[in-house]
Amino acid sequence: MAGRWTNDLDWKDVTPRAALLNRRQILAGGAALAASGFAGQAVAQTSPYSTDAEPTSFEDITSYCNYYEFGTGKSDPSDNAGQLTTSPWTVKVDGLVDNPGDYALADLLDGLTVEDRIYRFRCVEAWSAVIPWNGIELADILERVGVQDGAKYVAFETLLRPEEMPGTRFPVLDWPYREGLRLDEAMHPLTIMATGLYGMPMPNQNGAPIRLVVPWKYGFKSIKSIVRITLTEDEPPTSWNMANAREYGFYSNVNPEVDHPRWSQASERQIGGGLFSQRKPTLMFNGYEDQVASLYDGMDLTANF
Repeated sequence: MAGRWTNDLDWKDVTPRAALLNRRQILAGGAALAASGFAGQAVAQTSPYSTDAEPTSFEDITSYCNYYEFGTGKSDPSDNAGQLTTSPWTVKVDGLVDNPGDYALADLLDGLTVEDRIYRFRCVEAWSAVIPWNGIELADILERVGVQDGAKYVAFETLLRPEEMPGTRFPVLDWPYREGLRLDEAMHPLTIMATGLYGMPMPNQNGAPIRLVVPWKYGFKSIKSIVRITLTEDEPPTSWNMANAREYGFYSNVNPEVDHPRWSQASERQIGGGLFSQRKPTLMFNGYEDQVASLYDGMDLTANF
């Protein structure tokens, strides 16, 4: 079973381990979950959906980020996100659900199984990483709130707090940040809501206290710091698609055969190896083709990019 889901990841695929962890980043990202009591729950199990490779490179992952609410530079999130208040944290669940409401994060996740998931991560900018997440299957959360008949999509919304998120003071995007999935994508067992990295609470710059992770899609689909989940019959608007529909489709599946209009998607550079590190071929669906290709049977993946 484990071999089916590892996609042949091994030690060489994990970004080299940093000599020292950035304690300031750990504390900033973890304070909110620790206060809520959720961070005290041990990771319940190691998932067969990932490898047993040792988590590494916390420093690289937390210092090279896209989180435009804190600035458009790669180091801006780590420089600016420490001021984000993540406790208390409430997630509104609404739309076509049996149990809508404003949920305290700890209540929403209480009793659900947290797993280690080592996933490939592929940015639309053609850089990549291998990240050990800690999270809960989104399907478990949706089952808890009760998905009603007629729901076909899941929409997500990021926190909007300009006094703590300096990037939102500029019209880079139409804030707040929004994303969405088809319901079958959301219910797929690879789709998780991540609450941590490397066995530690999620750092602010990586989307504390809770973010989506969909490993076969480009990274911008994995929306950060979620404050709202809405079940809907209609395809929801998504931020990058609204900003430039020609360049960013709703699905945004990793596909080496469909280039971004301004650069190739055929290969990628793994972070941590330097600007001129050797590129490697990009895998269809980011290496998860065996698990997710059936979701798109009969679809034109060029038209539905």
